[in-house]
Amino acid sequence: MRDRITLLIIILVLWTFLITFPIYVPKYPALVLILGFIIAYTILFNIAERHQRRKNKKNPPKLDESYRPFVTIMIPAHNEQAVIAETVKNISSIDYDYYEIIVIDDRSDDKTAEVLLELEKQNSRVKALIRDKEAFPGKSAVLNDAFEIAKGDVICVFDADARVEPDFLKKIIPNLAPKEVGAVQARKVISNREHNFLTRCQDNEYVLDAYFQFGRDAIKGAVELRGNGELIKREAIEDVDGWNNYTIVDDLDLSTRLHLKGWDIRFCRDVCVYEEGVKDFFPLIRQRRRWVEGSIRRYLDYFIDVLFSKDMSIRVSLDMYAYIAEFLLPVWLISECALQSVWFIDGNPNHMLSSFMMIGVVGVFFFVGLLYSLRKYNKLSIWQTIKQSAETGVYLVTLWTPIVIFIVFKIIFVKRSMDWGKTSHGEIPEEVSSELKTS
Repeated sequence: MRDRITLLIIILVLWTFLITFPIYVPKYPALVLILGFIIAYTILFNIAERHQRRKNKKNPPKLDESYRPFVTIMIPAHNEQAVIAETVKNISSIDYDYYEIIVIDDRSDDKTAEVLLELEKQNSRVKALIRDKEAFPGKSAVLNDAFEIAKGDVICVFDADARVEPDFLKKIIPNLAPKEVGAVQARKVISNREHNFLTRCQDNEYVLDAYFQFGRDAIKGAVELRGNGELIKREAIEDVDGWNNYTIVDDLDLSTRLHLKGWDIRFCRDVCVYEEGVKDFFPLIRQRRRWVEGSIRRYLDYFIDVLFSKDMSIRVSLDMYAYIAEFLLPVWLISECALQSVWFIDGNPNHMLSSFMMIGVVGVFFFVGLLYSLRKYNKLSIWQTIKQSAETGVYLVTLWTPIVIFIVFKIIFVKRSMDWGKTSHGEIPEEVSSELKTS
């Protein structure tokens, strides 16, 4: 109910702003003011990202290589009999002395539990945790159950289709050494990128996310965990009382609560975790719908806390509110179109062009990010960079905009659900498996 009320208040404030702002502020100064803010943020973001990159190149950060905590690797699995054995085999090949693996069967209907029990017999590092069929649903509850038996000072979470290189922990663990750092996120990469148009766009989307994550890290902003390839200190988890059982996005919810407690989250772009992209349109819609709903709900749940937090830095707060606006854009555009249509019918001046100019500036911000990140991370040719940036831009707008609008109405009118929304996993492409074996 709290999230519903908060959303209604935000929409009411948005509509009030759209109606009253043009009355008291002339159209063009208002346009310049808003566009100036967007452009200034874009410039600041890019300068910070480039400065951090050059700084790291000239003077690589000195990491505490002696920091070698015991790590508990958690792998939740729901109906994952097709991939979980290979995943555990890959994770077991990590070259690090101090770690255990807890694989959790979350009420599976297939033979996942049997596979896990067999893996436990074969590998002394592996512990199988079989949850009761009546256990509380959701990935957060799964992780909380595993946390109760975990021995590690650091908790590492992988998805059931994750693949990593043997030096994964050795490369990423030192980033957790500073006292103020509570968690670190690896860069996610789609393993079956070349399967079809959708998987390629998903990988490009992840590349864009890496660009933004690194930029947020550069300005000491609100870096977020991504659920797969994330490492969190035990003391940080205990400080926020574990994972929130009543969220469908455990990673984003935990990220927000860590920031509220003053913990820093780092992004490690040079350490990758591979995962399978969704191959078909409707399963992709279902997955993204869950992501959007969970993300919006966590912003609504913690909106007031972010506003009045004593431990969260101003930079993190401002960065977080800037990204809240990302989800308001579709709602704002629909609201603006409706209001402008009413004013046009009444014979009043129409400012629709100004609205689309602002949308255009935001679009340029994302397009520039795509151009840079695809060129940087995927080493594409100039032509392919432009082509795939345009394709991915259309994909993002087409996918995210209607989902955001749908979720806004769902939050207002439909009761919250705890459906995990599992994504089906298949086989990791041979070229990725070969690359990991030879690296």
